[in-house]
Amino acid sequence: MDITELFWESIGTLTINKMRTALATLGIVIGIGSVIALISLGQGSQKAVENQIQSLGSNLLTISPGSQSSGGVRGAIGGSTTLTYEDAKAIMSSPEVTAVKNVSPELSRRSQVTAGRNNTNTQIVGVAPVYSQVRKINVASGLFISQRDLDSLAKVAVLGPQVVTDLFGAGANPIGQNIRVNSQAVRVIGVTEAKGGSGFQNQDDVIYMPLTTAQKLLFGVDYLSSISLEANNENVMIDAQNQVGYLLLARHKLTDPSQADFMIFSQNDILNTASQVTGTFTALLSGIAAISLLVGGIGIMNIMLVTVTERTREIGLRKALGAKKKTIILSF
Repeated sequence: MDITELFWESIGTLTINKMRTALATLGIVIGIGSVIALISLGQGSQKAVENQIQSLGSNLLTISPGSQSSGGVRGAIGGSTTLTYEDAKAIMSSPEVTAVKNVSPELSRRSQVTAGRNNTNTQIVGVAPVYSQVRKINVASGLFISQRDLDSLAKVAVLGPQVVTDLFGAGANPIGQNIRVNSQAVRVIGVTEAKGGSGFQNQDDVIYMPLTTAQKLLFGVDYLSSISLEANNENVMIDAQNQVGYLLLARHKLTDPSQADFMIFSQNDILNTASQVTGTFTALLSGIAAISLLVGGIGIMNIMLVTVTERTREIGLRKALGAKKKTIILSF
């Protein structure tokens, strides 16, 4: 019996047992489809996170406060209040820091915001004018925060597109209208271009205000949540970290770098951490997909076992007529 004859015999067998063939095909499709879909989902999520981080700039450094210690228990990074506006000014004006071209002090807090009968809980970010350049923020309409707004503690705000939709409705023009943040009336002066994101990482669900206004009028604090630095280029990132690190150690009167009350992260550090997290997520999805493929395979094996059992007499007859073992296996 040649290969062509075996092939047509197999086709005939499949068409005779249509239900069995359909179930076996369904098991193969579901198993392989699950593997492809879940691995693609994991890799797509990883790529989306990487693109969001890289969209902020490849030469970006972020200084975060260190962790607080209470009763011998050390808290999470960013829990202390060791960074100030004066630290940011010192970095910008210091002759020792030559690898940094822009410094952006920031204060970030979540707050309830209302406009008429609508309200939303969103991220309030107190910024300086240079923030738009450091963080690659473009204004779709209106104006961004100016130095004059910063100096005069102006009650103005620039809204992200998601905030506009939540407070005023899709397609609305909020410029010139008032919103209330922490019971303070604030005038909208601009709307940023959409950048995308989701959850707490949604870059469109943000309200930007002058840093001094956020510190003194809204939240009553004198510290910063972080300081963003734009290095001269990607090649001087290490130099920028070292220069800024030693300057802050001197300002905070610390001699041992291991006791630093701040942390400096580069985009590569953040990207590597995010890649590790999403890589674990992808591996988990791959494991689930592999289980689906295994279950589908077991179902197909069961059908094949039934098929062989039903054809026991046929196998015996073929052997009696001199059929080789290889030919019998090939027919199945």
